[in-house]
Amino acid sequence: MVNKAALIEKIADLVNEKKLEDIADVRDESDRDGMRIVIELRRDANAEVVLNNLYRHTQMQTTFGIIMLALVEGRPRVLTLREMIQKFVEHRNDVVIRRAKYELDEAEKRAHILEGYIIALDNIDAVIKLIKQSKDVESAKLGLMKKFKLSEIQAKAILDMRLQKLTGLERKKVEDEYRETIKLIERLRAILKSKQLQMKIIEEELLDLKKKYGDERRTEIIYKAEEFSIEDIIAEEDVVITISHLGLIKRFPVSGYRRQSRGGRGVTGAATKEDDFVEHMFVASTHNYILFFTNMGRCYWLKVFEIPEGGRTAKGKPINSLLAKGAEETVNAFITVKEFDDQHYIFMVTESGLVKKVLLSEFSNPRKSGITATTLRKGDTLKDAKLTDGKQDIIIGTREGIAIRFHENEVRPMGRSAAGVRGISLGKKDKVVGVVNLRRKGTTILVATESGYGKRSEEGEYRVSHRSGKGIITVKTSDKTGEMVAIKEAVDTDDVVVVTTNGMVIRQHASDIRVAGRNTQGVRLIRLQEGDAVADVAIVMAEEEEEKQLAEKETEKKSNGMKNGKSAPQPEPQKKGKEKTAPAKEEAKTPKKKRK
Repeated sequence: MVNKAALIEKIADLVNEKKLEDIADVRDESDRDGMRIVIELRRDANAEVVLNNLYRHTQMQTTFGIIMLALVEGRPRVLTLREMIQKFVEHRNDVVIRRAKYELDEAEKRAHILEGYIIALDNIDAVIKLIKQSKDVESAKLGLMKKFKLSEIQAKAILDMRLQKLTGLERKKVEDEYRETIKLIERLRAILKSKQLQMKIIEEELLDLKKKYGDERRTEIIYKAEEFSIEDIIAEEDVVITISHLGLIKRFPVSGYRRQSRGGRGVTGAATKEDDFVEHMFVASTHNYILFFTNMGRCYWLKVFEIPEGGRTAKGKPINSLLAKGAEETVNAFITVKEFDDQHYIFMVTESGLVKKVLLSEFSNPRKSGITATTLRKGDTLKDAKLTDGKQDIIIGTREGIAIRFHENEVRPMGRSAAGVRGISLGKKDKVVGVVNLRRKGTTILVATESGYGKRSEEGEYRVSHRSGKGIITVKTSDKTGEMVAIKEAVDTDDVVVVTTNGMVIRQHASDIRVAGRNTQGVRLIRLQEGDAVADVAIVMAEEEEEKQLAEKETEKKSNGMKNGKSAPQPEPQKKGKEKTAPAKEEAKTPKKKRK
């Protein structure tokens, strides 16, 4: 019931009203072979998002009601599918019985007449003589009935019989027809007595209908149909989430931060007030969930696309307006997940070195006011949280440059209300700055200090010990480097994004940061202005690594029987072009150094 011309006109109106901005042209290419509408998209458009918008705003998807209404014993009733099939079978059974009774009655009538024909043919001479001697038809009929004991119907049929019936061939036809009629009568009586034969006839007739009229189904029957959500009309892409010290949050495409060489001055990543600075930064897909863990051990739930998008220099929106958290709570950790299952865990670490892990499924239904993620001891705060699979090694880093590595299975799964167990024994003034769960092969441990220094160390240099130990040196801190502020996992193909308290951001290749021993200061990651300091570090995976992980996720989904209707994250545009510009800048700087 959709009119093609009206559909095309509606699409054109939506484009003119700028409700569908990604459509460049609409053409009607219908011909005698069928209906065809071609919709051309702009270069950067997401086809799945446009299609979902067309489903939502046009008659490409319509809804109409269906009820299983039928007359049952003369009364209208709404039936279930099973009841409808049952009533249909009962109706067909009634048809078969009525038809068998009618055919049996006709067959018995025909057999009765044929019996009269056979009697007449056996006594043909006497029949002809009686008819010739009768004065009229009525007397002839009565005479036949009396002499040969025939019924009125038989006598009338004999009188109506043509002379050609007297031939030998016609006599044989009458006898054959009589035998076939007797067989038919027996079959019809058997059908009327047997329910099984009736059901077999119904089955055969339905199969004949299928063979004669059946074709491929034109509709798709699905278990459950749902309305489009806002998520279906939002493109899936990776974005950078930034959160300032005063709780301003925003999202911005990863591609917006151009890559620079190590030691550059960076670009402005977020405009901040004088007393505010960007404190956290991480990368997530717009279709992911974000679990916010606060310093008071509570967890809040949000979709990435629900975070307002802002320009590179935008300040963002207060988290308090998105989360119903208390004024005294600050967000310290974030985890992005696609789905909540029983195969993954949330591994948490507090500032005093306590650790615990909880099944991810226990965070699937948080209340708007938040839920308890862990119970904290007096004076302690939740510092970091990671998503693990229960088989990973954990590395905890502290402000004094100490780190400890132990296997995750040393921490048993606990409930959300548990306080946890000792993960690392700290010095009197030391505090935990973060935790790393080793997930990738060939990875290195990246650390950064307040004064902009950092380095990478081979993960093999961190010996595996038991939890609650004192740990080993991971970076040599001093007045020059400042205390350690971040510990991350990075491979050569990754990009490292460093953000400062004044809102400066620099993005560089992880391979530009040399691999050094644990007991070293490292190299300069960013040149800081006076009064500025490193606030946080984020890791951005390379396109190849992202595509590999996405392919692994898709394979895992298919193996688990899950649907993937969503589009894959869009790769970072024009990244290759920007890779070529970095060496050009270095070449331009080289002659100046030589002249000096």
